[in-house]
Amino acid sequence: MLDATTRSGGTATAVPPATATELAAVAEFALATPTGLTARCTRVLLSPWSRLSLLVVLLAAAASGVLLFHPQRVLSDGWPPELGGAAAAAVFAVAYGLCTVAFVPRPLLNLAAGALFGSQAGLGTALAGTVLGAGVAFGLGRILGQDALRPLLRGRWLKAADGQLSRHGFRSMMVARLFPGVPFWAANYCAAVSRMGWLPFLLATALGSIPNTAAYAVAGARASAPTSPAFLIAMGFIALPALIGAVVAWRKRHHLRGH
Repeated sequence: MLDATTRSGGTATAVPPATATELAAVAEFALATPTGLTARCTRVLLSPWSRLSLLVVLLAAAASGVLLFHPQRVLSDGWPPELGGAAAAAVFAVAYGLCTVAFVPRPLLNLAAGALFGSQAGLGTALAGTVLGAGVAFGLGRILGQDALRPLLRGRWLKAADGQLSRHGFRSMMVARLFPGVPFWAANYCAAVSRMGWLPFLLATALGSIPNTAAYAVAGARASAPTSPAFLIAMGFIALPALIGAVVAWRKRHHLRGH
């Protein structure tokens, strides 16, 4: 049989086989292409705005779960009889923390803690749930939302609030917890976007939440006797911080506008 050179009249040259270097380059390109695509997909999924979108989805799902399952029914239906003692307190504390992440108002949860466990045990259970919920919200906001939201802090009030939380985190969070005015969930996510550290945030949350939580727990425990001195004193402790917080906010408005 004639080869290619003979059939073409002796003018064609044989094509040399591919060298090892060329084959290695082709293999490297073939392997690099999927890796590059995977890396790009990973960068997109882990980008600040993708993580922020995930945070929004998680919070929307949590809020929808609250609307669907109605955890406030614990106040009317009572605690499941098969749970009692320390197990009931632990389960309630975890549920308390998850409900605060899902925007359930803490006063309602504090009243439930007092009604279910009494004043002292209700206070401890509610405080444990408060710190747990604040930590979960702070972690979610810090990991999923901070990188996307910090570049948006351009307004005068936003910059002032961010500077206050970043420089004086413990003091600012103590004030926010002692004097109700800023919703619990809003304070959590604002602190997460700022540069406040974990320890000052959690410590200020635990200490600053004691007076208000204790007042609601006592009110919940004595709700069956609304004319009792304990109930009336608890309601006074609930109203007084709210009034002081409103006065402080009114006086601080000029300071914030100046920034």
